[in-house]
Amino acid sequence: MLMPKRTKYRKTFRPRKVRGKAQRGSSVAFGEYGLQALEPAWISARQIESGRRAITNYLKRGGKVWIRIFPDRAITQKPAETRMGSGKGAPEYWVAVVKPGRIIFEVSGVPEDSAEQALRRAAMKMPIKCKFVKKVEVGGSSDEEDEA
Repeated sequence: MLMPKRTKYRKTFRPRKVRGKAQRGSSVAFGEYGLQALEPAWISARQIESGRRAITNYLKRGGKVWIRIFPDRAITQKPAETRMGSGKGAPEYWVAVVKPGRIIFEVSGVPEDSAEQALRRAAMKMPIKCKFVKKVEVGGSSDEEDEA
């Protein structure tokens, strides 16, 4: 499962409520097709791994898969029936803070219909609504054809 190898200095504060839209990571950069988040959420390392397994299993390990989010925020919990005080609890699990518009997974090297089905299966594993997106080609080749 994904988690930082090590963290510096101290346990971080609990992440605040996710606000705003994704500035970075909102376009398909590496693959041909992607899965885009439509809602804000914390996505745990287990959910990311579950989505990755759903994609690779459906594609029969064909093509290439990119995971565009990384769980770098620790969510801590104190043991049950513990008295108040005595410091912060131990890290229980790790989450990636995802804003609307963020690309979660990318796929390439497979036909569009199988990529769409694989990413839909991964979307079912996510705690938020997601949509299938394609890479936007840069450069207006259609404009040049009209003039010629």
